[in-house]
Amino acid sequence: MNEWLHLVLRWTHVLAGITWIGNSFYFMWLDRALEPPADGDPQVTGSLWMVHSGGFYRIEKRLLSAGQVPPVLHWFKWEAALTWLSGLALLVFVYDLGGLLLDPSTARIGTGAAVAIGLGALPVAWMIYDALWMSPLAARPAAATVVSYALLVVAAFALSQLLSGRATYLHVGAMLGTIMVANVWSRILPAQREMIASTQAGRARDASLARRAKTRSVHNSYMTLPVVVLMLSPHFPSTYGNRHAWLVLAVLAIAGAAFRHWMIVRTRRTAWLAVGAVAALVALALLTSRP
Repeated sequence: MNEWLHLVLRWTHVLAGITWIGNSFYFMWLDRALEPPADGDPQVTGSLWMVHSGGFYRIEKRLLSAGQVPPVLHWFKWEAALTWLSGLALLVFVYDLGGLLLDPSTARIGTGAAVAIGLGALPVAWMIYDALWMSPLAARPAAATVVSYALLVVAAFALSQLLSGRATYLHVGAMLGTIMVANVWSRILPAQREMIASTQAGRARDASLARRAKTRSVHNSYMTLPVVVLMLSPHFPSTYGNRHAWLVLAVLAIAGAAFRHWMIVRTRRTAWLAVGAVAALVALALLTSRP
C-alpha cells in the first residue's frame, strides 16, 4: 500500500508540474514572440499567428476598456496549488516518515528536529524572498538577484550540515517550489483580480501590482529548471553523495537558470550562456566522478 500511495502521489505531482511549467514557459515565450499589430488597433498591444495540430491560431494581447471584460475568462491557478500540495505530501511521506531525513554518518540532530527544520524552512524561505523583493533593493534587479542566489547557497550549505544529502536537495527544491506557488497566490493572482475589477469598474489599473506580478512570473520561470533538477537528483548519488554536495547544488541551480534564459531568449549572446552551463555540468561530472 505504501508503494501504491507513493506511485499515485508522484504521478499526481509530475502531471500537475507538467501543466504548471507548460503554462509558465508558454506565456514567457508568448510575451517575447508577440509582434506589433499590423492593423493599428489601439487596444491590441501584440499579436501572433501560430499553427498546431492541423489548425491556425490567432493570439492577441489586448488592453480592455471599462466594462469590456469577457463573460468567460480562463485562469491558470490550480496547477500551481496542486503541484505544491502533492509535492509537500511526497516530502512528508518519503522523507519525514520514510527515514531518509538524516545521514547516520553525519547526523547531529534527532528526527523530530530534522522534520521541524525541513518543513520550517519552507515558509521562512518565502518570507525572506518576499521581503527582499518588496524592499528598495528590488529597484536594482541585478543586485537583488545576486543576493537571492547567495541566500539560496547559504540555505543549501546550512541544510547540508544538518540533513542527509538527498534530503538537502529535496528541501531546497521544496523551498523554491514554495516561493513559486506563493508568488502565484500572493502576488500574481491578486494583481489579476485587481486588473479585472478595475476594468469592470472603469477605473485606472494599479500599474505597480501588474509590474510586480510580471516580475514574479519571470522569477518563477527562472526557478523552474533548478527545481526540476533538484527533484530528479535523488536518483543520482553523484550530486548529493559527496562532501561538496551543497556546491554541486549551487552550480546545478545557476546552470538551470542559464538554460531557462537561453530557452526563452534565443540570441547569440544567450547561446553562450547555454554553452557555459553545459561546460559547468561537464566540470561537475569530472569533479564528482571517482577514479
